[in-house]
Amino acid sequence: MAESFGTDAERYDRARPRYPAELVNRIVAAAPGPAVLDVGCGTGIVARQLQGAGATVHGVEPDERMAELARRFGLEVDVATFEDWDAGGREFDAVVAGQAWHWIDPVAGAAKAARVLRPSGLLSAFWNALQLPPEMSSALVEACQRVIPDSPVDLTQAFTKSAVEIYAAGLDKVAEGMHQAEAFDVPDRWRFDWEHTYTREEWLDQLPTFGILTRLPPEKLAELMDALQPSLDQMGDSFTLPYSTLAITAARR
Repeated sequence: MAESFGTDAERYDRARPRYPAELVNRIVAAAPGPAVLDVGCGTGIVARQLQGAGATVHGVEPDERMAELARRFGLEVDVATFEDWDAGGREFDAVVAGQAWHWIDPVAGAAKAARVLRPSGLLSAFWNALQLPPEMSSALVEACQRVIPDSPVDLTQAFTKSAVEIYAAGLDKVAEGMHQAEAFDVPDRWRFDWEHTYTREEWLDQLPTFGILTRLPPEKLAELMDALQPSLDQMGDSFTLPYSTLAITAARR
């Protein structure tokens, strides 16, 4: 699943939400310099926001299709998993990962980050946690259970449990990895609450970028979209959904 998002890289870049400017600016301000390594950079969504805030960014991405689109946007990207990536002696002032650190071994990843960070450099991992309204989450669970009954993902938990709770548990794992790497100060946790308004078309455009759906064949995806139409009719032509961006950040000792 980790390497399936490039199935439609352009859709991913177009449809996925960006990150709060407050988060981006806080990372840039706290780092000891402008050089940032973006781990699991995808199409360069995080990287472009960081560049807009004054950082210079290098990316590491395991999916060649995602990396190629990021390069078209002007980002330098190495294709590799972070654990296997060769830094070539390069050092950075910050290592960041947007919506990606859960694909990385938390201890090995923290240790690798420490090796490429300058003293006082930052490791910051963050996620956008979307909370679906009950009527939308229930419809999505029902449709997925019908169309992909053999899904390896717990559908009920994925779409109905509090997204903030799910990602907060992930932050605990990141913190433990930092601790075991024995190279970081006690991490800080940041939270940014915001909202995003979708048109019906924009929401349907984003859905196929969810990890649970990226590998569906076209006919199954079309079946799923059809199954969701009645619930979307109730939502109207546009609707606003709540997001919380959760980050965990620590400085290298």
